[in-house]
Amino acid sequence: MGIRILIADDDSLIRESLKIILSMNEDIEVIDAVENGLKALEVCVKINVDVALLDVRMPVLNGVEATREIVDKTNTKCLILTTFDEDDYIINGIKNGAKGYILKNNSPEKIIDAIKTVHKGNTVFQDVIMDKVKDLIGSNKDVKIKEENFSAREIEIIKAVAEGLSNKEIAQKLFITEGTVKNYISSILDKTGLEHRTQIAVSYLKGNI
Repeated sequence: MGIRILIADDDSLIRESLKIILSMNEDIEVIDAVENGLKALEVCVKINVDVALLDVRMPVLNGVEATREIVDKTNTKCLILTTFDEDDYIINGIKNGAKGYILKNNSPEKIIDAIKTVHKGNTVFQDVIMDKVKDLIGSNKDVKIKEENFSAREIEIIKAVAEGLSNKEIAQKLFITEGTVKNYISSILDKTGLEHRTQIAVSYLKGNI
């Protein structure tokens, strides 16, 4: 029996293309292909899935949050599929138990190799991803920020950013507009002297906020 795979991606073209390509490999059996993280979780809970291939930006439950829930509730190994502009999710994906973090622009052969690597119990993180992690952690080494410097709403925003939520998801969670979220994030960056939102997440996760 092949490696039992679940594909989760809200882009139907990518989802169906991956399903067709992966199904052609005799070592892989595609169990299901779903459009959001919640459905991925539901499938993994009900059915034995070896590896869940998860997109990052998905409605209802994103790939980072789904990874946390799937790892917590099942034996499924999670492999996150991302793009170059997904910096905000890298640290949280790793923190939540992702066994792999690869880019969408990889060839089908490399994606299949990554799936097999994760299935064997190993981890696979591309050099470009690990370089970003090192840069993000390194850039925050000496940042110590007191929580009392922030308003209660800013603390909520910081925690949401650290959870890997996008501006849209934060806005929905806190019942405010995306523009308001952007303004809060700009204020937080000004107060901390940090350059981008991923550094906010790293600072919080390292206990510096």
